[in-house]
Amino acid sequence: MPDAAPLLEAAWRIDPALVRRGVPAHVSLLYPFVPETALTDQDKKGVRSLAASFPAADLLLEEVVTASGFVSVTVPGLQPIVDAFRAQWPKLRPYRGRFGARPAAHVTVAMGADNPTAAAHVRAAIGSLLPLHTRAAAVQLVVLTEEGWQPRFTVPLGVPDGP
Repeated sequence: MPDAAPLLEAAWRIDPALVRRGVPAHVSLLYPFVPETALTDQDKKGVRSLAASFPAADLLLEEVVTASGFVSVTVPGLQPIVDAFRAQWPKLRPYRGRFGARPAAHVTVAMGADNPTAAAHVRAAIGSLLPLHTRAAAVQLVVLTEEGWQPRFTVPLGVPDGP
């Protein structure tokens, strides 16, 4: 979600340690996902099929959420696809259960904002950038490697997988 990059930039200006280096603004559909070593062709097919079943979407980001050192902006327009991914892989616990059974679709802006003053500054800075209009057009499967997060494949939303 390149249009949401200014949110991360605002948090970075407050404290660079709050923003994950090398990770662009995005909405995680299901994290953690199947480990790369266990990823099957059926899993890949499931990702492609789900992506094809949802159209690209124009989104409005307007609500900031703060919880235990974590600052994010909700993306309610993507909740149906997030829910579909979670239903497809029901044994995977989103965020290992840290945010409950059904955390809201969101863009993570800052992590580790345990200092209430820093969190308030981030919240104010990103709040001044909202509402923000953006578009979701694809699903990307990424894996964590020794070099950081790396894309494995990208699937456009709403486009049936070819033969």
